[in-house]
Amino acid sequence: MMAMILAAGRGERMRPLTDRIPKPLLEAGGKPLIVWHIERLVKAGITELVINHAHLGAQIEQRLGDGSRFGAQIQYSAESSALETAGGIANALPLLCPSRPMGDGLGMREPFAVINGDIYCDYDFSLLHERANALHASGDMAHLVLVDNPAHHPKGDFCLQDSRVTPDSYLLPDNSCLQLTFSGIGLYHPSLFSHIPRGSVAPLAPLLRAQIAQGKISGERHAGVWVDVGTPQRLAELDAQLTNLLHKATHV
Repeated sequence: MMAMILAAGRGERMRPLTDRIPKPLLEAGGKPLIVWHIERLVKAGITELVINHAHLGAQIEQRLGDGSRFGAQIQYSAESSALETAGGIANALPLLCPSRPMGDGLGMREPFAVINGDIYCDYDFSLLHERANALHASGDMAHLVLVDNPAHHPKGDFCLQDSRVTPDSYLLPDNSCLQLTFSGIGLYHPSLFSHIPRGSVAPLAPLLRAQIAQGKISGERHAGVWVDVGTPQRLAELDAQLTNLLHKATHV
């Protein structure tokens, strides 16, 4: 299975830090955010990676190289300007599905993982192998990892019921809905993006909502650590948390 790490965003809310450093290279706990993902993916046996970039993208390639020092094989999908999530994934399909002709509707059947480069999460990526097999067998178009709503996003994104992601209007028998936040970690069937012309700007949310309405997306709740590193304050808080944990680990 292949994985893509999204690293093309400008990181406006992180300025002035991102005026000189691309957001995924900002450090917490002594290493760049994106390196935490790479190391966890490799540990889970997912070593073939694609990283897209736009803003200060050359720094990402210089810092990470071909991935060999992490035990990975990294390819890059460069964007002259950020194409948003779905556009970036569509642009990278030839790398994610190298042996399958673009748009033939036949060969591109293997799901791949996509992870936002500007989050921190202790989700066990080894679970993605089983989830990908289930996605392939079910005919679903995506599998989303959801988390409890953080303080800065109290209304959440999607509902989850019996491992299915459902429309926001779906109510449980007690007239409630388990409304959760999308973590930025998901598995996708390539055909979800095959209709998007390469190089075009396209957001992900409308694609997901269209498939949710058709009952074609599964999901799970991750109850562990997840941080949307969207502001300098959150980055500083995460850095302090990870540094403290690393300090305790080295003094046990």
